[in-house]
Formats: sequence, C-alpha cells, structure tokens
Amino acid sequence: MQTSESSRRQLEGLPLIRQNVAGIDLGSERHWVCAPTLDGKGREIANFGAPTSELVRMAEWLKARQVESVAMESTGVYWIAPHEVLEGQGLQVLLVDTRQLARVPGRDKKTDPTDCEWIQRLHACGLLRGSFRPEEAVCMLRTLVRDKANLVAESGDWVRRMQKSLDQMNVRVHRAVSHIDGVTGMAILRAIAGGERDGQKLAKLRDPRCRKSEQEIAEQLSGHWREDHLFSLQQALKMYDAVQERIAAYEKEILRKLGEMERNELQGQTASPLPNALAPHVPTSGCKPVKKKKRNSASTRVAANLRMAALSLRHSQTALGAYYRKIAQRKGGDIAVFATARKLATLIFRLLRWGQSYVDEGADAYEDRYRQMRIGRLKATAQQLGYELAPINA
Repeated sequence: MQTSESSRRQLEGLPLIRQNVAGIDLGSERHWVCAPTLDGKGREIANFGAPTSELVRMAEWLKARQVESVAMESTGVYWIAPHEVLEGQGLQVLLVDTRQLARVPGRDKKTDPTDCEWIQRLHACGLLRGSFRPEEAVCMLRTLVRDKANLVAESGDWVRRMQKSLDQMNVRVHRAVSHIDGVTGMAILRAIAGGERDGQKLAKLRDPRCRKSEQEIAEQLSGHWREDHLFSLQQALKMYDAVQERIAAYEKEILRKLGEMERNELQGQTASPLPNALAPHVPTSGCKPVKKKKRNSASTRVAANLRMAALSLRHSQTALGAYYRKIAQRKGGDIAVFATARKLATLIFRLLRWGQSYVDEGADAYEDRYRQMRIGRLKATAQQLGYELAPINA
C-alpha cells in the first residue's frame, strides 16, 4: 500500500465535486485501487488479488474509507466479478467506457498505480459517466438470449454442411425448395438419411404450401448417392437435431424468465400515444443530419433481428404484412423493412411495458381501413380546391 501525498501538476486545477469516490485499474491477476485516506486529507493506493475473497476484502477496505462510488474501466471480462461483488456490498459502481478516459488530456505515464489514481481523480471531478448496466433480471435474460443466438448460428452451420453433402451428390434440394430447413426440406432430408433414394417418393413429401409441383421437385432429387457424403449428411442431421433440442430448452427458459419479469401492475393502463408515427428523430447540425459511426452493439443486434422479422412479413396475410406491402409499393422495399421493423419494436415495447397484447386484424381489415383513410384525404383535398367528391354510381 502506498500513499499519494501531493496531487500531480496536471490535476491541480480540477475542482473536486465528490470526495468519497474511488478508482480501480483492473487486471487479470491484481486490481489497483485508489481511494481517500482514512482521515480524508489525501489519497492512497492499494492492490488486491483477483479471487473472490480478495474482492470482498477490497470492498471492506473501500467502505472503511467511507467510499460511496467506485469507477472502473470496462476491460474485457475482468470487470464483471469486481462489479458484482462491489455492487453486492452496497457500493455504487460506474462502468466507464475506455474512450472516455482516453479523451481527457493531461494523463501522466501509464502504469497500474497511476491509472487507478487517474480514474479516481476524474471520477471525483465529475468527468466520468457510467455505461448503461441493466438490472440483474435483464442481465440473466440477456445471457440466455446470447447463448441461444450462438446455438442458432451453430445450427445454421450444420445446415450449410448438410447442403454441401447434398451438392457433392448433385441432390439439389435447395433448388427443389426455397429453404432446406423448412417443412418440406427437412422431410426430404430425413427420408434421404433414412435410406430413401426414389425422387418421386421424396417429392411426395412436399408440403401443400410449396409453389413447385411434385414433378418439378422430383427432377432435382436425383443423385449418385456416394456413401461418404451420405454418412456426413446423417451425422450433420443428428447434430442439427441436437442443437435444435438445446434451442428449444433455451426458449423455454427465456419464456419463464420473461414471465417472472411481467409487470402486472401496468396491465389495463392506457399506453401513451406515439409522438411520431413513422420515422425516429434525426439529429441535425447546420441544417444537415448528423452522421454517427455504426457500432456493433446490442441496439444494432436488436435492429437486425427486427429487420429480419419485418422482411419475413412481405407475403404474410396479416395487417403487418399488408402494411409492409403498402409502404413497399410507395417507397420501396428498404424503407418498408425499416418502417415495419419500427412498428414491430413499438408493439414489443407496449407488450413489455403496458401488457398490451397484439391482436391481428387481418390483411383485409387493414386494406379496408387504408382505403377509408385514402378516401378521407381525397375528400379533404377536393374540399380545399372547391370541389365535392362523390362515388361513381354503378
């Protein structure tokens, strides 16, 4: 343990806003901590090990010095255990983006002791802002969703391996159906893995919703059926089924966690009206939109999933599907995907925030409502121009 008696020259002019704060420089083996002294007249630096017992001792050391808030960098995964232990001990923990610290000028030579001292001083001066850290229930749900996403990616890899085995045998299942992991595609794959080689019999497994006829499908399902490729196909199918079983278990657990998070006290309340019906706010400066660099964050992952869900609605006979097609007809497919994704996000938010269930009115009802809105706009335009709109008599 060492004591910092004098402030560094580059820090002398910074006013202190909070006295009882600390800064931690995290490491894989040891953590360096800077906090006020027991008498509150200076700062001192100590280091602690990475085991949980050492983290508990760190928390006791900080509380003995009346520390109320602690700042630490979001370094890899090293911050997770100290964050949870210190937060569990009643301390406020700020998880700071490393770019915030890099942008503040005046940093001295970089070492572990000086880093924790630098973090503590910036935190005491109010120059650090903590990153968003959701509550524990959301963190647990996020872990499950991320693990499920990894399994979904792994299942896609096994689908590609099955398609490779089929391509090498010139069995063109992906030409016979749009998705080999669909109902018809998987039925054909399981039949092939089970020993069926007749294209006509395989084509009879066609789902009634398929656009191609049995004859068109059968033409694509003739191959040379080499043993090594068939064996690889069978093993990949087994791995795919095993991953799907694990995905189903994760989905069940995710639904259970969502049920625990349901806010029953808000059900029945009226949801607030949307401030903007279509496009989100675009920040501008100098009458030009401000462009922001895209980051691979949770928000972009959610947006990608919403856009994927919106794209799947382009042929759906639902109100959302009709909405997608109307926007696509007027402004193109890209804008339709964005607009439908935003509508989905709104519906999901209202479901989670207000318990407002979504009831599909159907494509016909949406088309009728859209027609009435269009007639209303035409009547208003005609009235402004001094005309009266009347229907054509049959």
